[in-house]
Amino acid sequence: MQMNDSQRIPASRDQVWAALNDPAVLKQCIPGCQSLEVTAPNEMTATVVFKVGPVKATFSGKVTLSDLDPPNAYRIFGEGSGGVAGFAKGGAVVRLKSESPSVTVLNYDVEAQIGGKLAQLGARLIDSTAKKLAAEFFASFAAAVGSPAAPSDAADARGKGWLKRITGAA
Repeated sequence: MQMNDSQRIPASRDQVWAALNDPAVLKQCIPGCQSLEVTAPNEMTATVVFKVGPVKATFSGKVTLSDLDPPNAYRIFGEGSGGVAGFAKGGAVVRLKSESPSVTVLNYDVEAQIGGKLAQLGARLIDSTAKKLAAEFFASFAAAVGSPAAPSDAADARGKGWLKRITGAA
């Protein structure tokens, strides 16, 4: 499966970059996310519950960031297992571009593979579910990043700490 799109986020590029690297913000925005924890400077583990057609599964997996170019772009790769439901793995290239001081355009190119019961559901159902989940994520993300009250000062501090660890920036 391949998917590419762009989203306008009502926040500065630095705010969007910090939020994309803040586990608290991501956990809040990823549909069905039960946990998201930093395990290394450029790695996180996650547990996500979601439903595709008649198949509902809990996926546990690992996410790795690479090709870091703060605050412009990175590559993200993830793989997870949902037990008998199957597996999912894939990656995305995420690029940020300032449209104005208070609006950032986030472009992403995703490539993913699935197997097991999920793969038997058909490409059309998988594609429509992936687009729905992406829309839910970006609606939540735009609300979290664009709102003056979110992320909280504590979440912002955690995000800056994570950002500092993965980029080596001060």
